[in-house]
Amino acid sequence: MDGNNNNLATSSPPSGGIEGGLVIILGGGESGVGSAILAKAKGFNVFLSDSGTLKDEHRQTLIGYEIDFEEGRHSDERILLAAEVVKSPGIPDTAPMMQKIMAKGIRVISEIEFAGRYTNAKMICITGSNGKTTTASLIYHILKSAGLNVGLGGNIGKSFARQVAEDNFDYFVLELSSFQLEGVYDFKADIAVLLNITSDHLDRYGHNIQNYVDAKMRIIRNQKVGDSLIYWMDDPVVTKEIEKLKPESELYSFTEKNNHRASAYSEDNKMYIQTKDSVFDMELELLALQGMHNLYNSMASGIVAKLLDISDENLRLALSDFKGVPHRLERVASVRGVQYINDSKATNVNSCWYALQSIRTKVVLILGGTDKGNDYAEIEDLVKQKARALIFLGKDNSKLHRFFDGMVPQTASVNSMKDAVDAAYRLAEKGDTVLLSPCCASFDLFENYEDRGNRFKECVRKL
Repeated sequence: MDGNNNNLATSSPPSGGIEGGLVIILGGGESGVGSAILAKAKGFNVFLSDSGTLKDEHRQTLIGYEIDFEEGRHSDERILLAAEVVKSPGIPDTAPMMQKIMAKGIRVISEIEFAGRYTNAKMICITGSNGKTTTASLIYHILKSAGLNVGLGGNIGKSFARQVAEDNFDYFVLELSSFQLEGVYDFKADIAVLLNITSDHLDRYGHNIQNYVDAKMRIIRNQKVGDSLIYWMDDPVVTKEIEKLKPESELYSFTEKNNHRASAYSEDNKMYIQTKDSVFDMELELLALQGMHNLYNSMASGIVAKLLDISDENLRLALSDFKGVPHRLERVASVRGVQYINDSKATNVNSCWYALQSIRTKVVLILGGTDKGNDYAEIEDLVKQKARALIFLGKDNSKLHRFFDGMVPQTASVNSMKDAVDAAYRLAEKGDTVLLSPCCASFDLFENYEDRGNRFKECVRKL
């Protein structure tokens, strides 16, 4: 079923009911374990399989719920008996087990699709190459502060599926990655927020940006009259796709300056949000989140709030007291007049561009990790303007050297966080900012971007 937007139906999995059938959960992380708990709660015959080693907490959870599972392998014969497979977002379709599942024509869906079947809560869904964690967290903060019964999930926090199984929320705020959106078919966002689309994860999408764009645009799949789409009107990719797909939902846009077309904009040092029933304004200096990229996040969040009839008073308070997101432009410490900032969540080049753009001092930039097909030309001008030195942190820094060598006075190549922070300490001058904004995934040296950011903070605090 493709809803009313047939032009969004890029592909559909094989149809067929799963009543009484075997539900296979592929992947035993937060998403997979949550999906297994929900499948068990709904009375399905469920089996979880992970080719790697489960975290102790996940293993104990599965045992506690008496859910059958395996780790360190995939039992092909059992998995291929599945009526349906719920795939964790990190598993690409090119994985050998996925190739066998697809060859057999077994229906494969995401946790988001699966959990969406079992809740009538209103769905507020956020995606974008950058800013989605901050925006989802801010929307959740606004709604919760206003007294709404709301859950936060998707690519952040506790598994959406587990919350559907164990809680009873009236609203869900879901941060959705392109990986999660790939497996969405019947799921519908009541309010969709599309922040921006820039090159990211191209290694996953055959180095074809349109494949990545198509996955992102699935956030408006099945939207119809009465639903809402909030988007950044200055993003050429987003606006082109909206014109092409012609969603039936009500459109609300945001932009930096008033152009008499946008629903949210800034003018005379104020942010304005206009919806059908109200005009909200707030002084920019009172916003908890500062910087142009964060103004966009606040605008998008404010539109959501007004569509849900949050009072001006509650919205103003929540926008002013929000604490921000760990690992996103997080101030760590000032050491000998040098500010250290943890932006480990910047796993693509555009995120690093926003970070560099927001900093007013000279910068010692730490970047590197698992390259996802990055084009570093996007930050070249800012690096030339602002970088005193570059520190390449990764197992293989050859691509970084090829692009950046000769661009700034000094570079260093390291393969541990301690060496990176020590090098930054040597190279930075009083008044500078040391910025960890890696442009890359973290999996070459760290468990994830949180682990990378936490190690950076530990090393800085030991200086």
